[in-house]
Amino acid sequence: MTSILVTGGSGFIGRHFCEAATQLGFQLCVLTRNPKAAARKLPDSVQLVGRLSELSDDYTPDIILNLAGEPLANGRWTHRRKQKFYDSRIGLTDSLFDFFASRDSAPKLLISGSAIGYYGPGEQEMDETGGVIDGFSHQLCRTWENSAKRFESLGCRICYLRTGIVLGEEGALARMLPAFKLGLGGPIGSGKQWMSWIHIEDMVAIILHCINNPEIHGAVNATAPNPVTNRVFSATLAAALNRPGYLAMPAIMVKILFGEMGEELLLQGQKVVPAKMLGAGFEFKYANLKVALKNIL
Repeated sequence: MTSILVTGGSGFIGRHFCEAATQLGFQLCVLTRNPKAAARKLPDSVQLVGRLSELSDDYTPDIILNLAGEPLANGRWTHRRKQKFYDSRIGLTDSLFDFFASRDSAPKLLISGSAIGYYGPGEQEMDETGGVIDGFSHQLCRTWENSAKRFESLGCRICYLRTGIVLGEEGALARMLPAFKLGLGGPIGSGKQWMSWIHIEDMVAIILHCINNPEIHGAVNATAPNPVTNRVFSATLAAALNRPGYLAMPAIMVKILFGEMGEELLLQGQKVVPAKMLGAGFEFKYANLKVALKNIL
């Protein structure tokens, strides 16, 4: 039975993955800061540990799925919050490496979180070979990927999940819905910034595809093949709810309310395509935004 150690297992993506992986017969262990809270969200068969030292001496998982990280979009980026972003991602990944580097055997595969923020803002279509524009998001993702890259010295295959906006019952869409349901939603700033999105079911399926296809390694864009502008996204969401969607939020208001976070995550965007997944034969269940939103709503 294939064993997987999951960090961030009680988060939005992690919880959905654990549910799917349990049904497929994987043996799961979740590293979590709050095992009691995680137990209420995850299948009963999942083993929960609060720290790496709780793992038995002979435990080496076949796979590590490293998804843990302080959410970026929950407020302004203060110096203290930025440090939490680094500690919860790079600090934990470094701890994982140190732990397994001291053991006689190592995992065969590390699937480590990242984000399309790695590329920085842009209007040009970008695949996994795309260039980058510097900024805090790029620096954070690059440092996180470099930390995960250390596992290569242990003989691990590594996939860096450069994740887009994940759509489902939690996350970005859940924060948008109240305003749009009241008819108060609309584009942000110019609305011309690109939104590279993915349905949560396809997100989980991409992780499983990486597990099942040993030829996949390196950067993996976890986005649907059809990114849209923020204006199109807003209009499609409003139409799905049968509400108007014309009440734009001016860029200056975004900057005042959210500061640097608002500029990088709300006013800027990336037009990212999943070239590596498409080349590996992956078939998206939700390649069309209208169909994806209809399913979720």
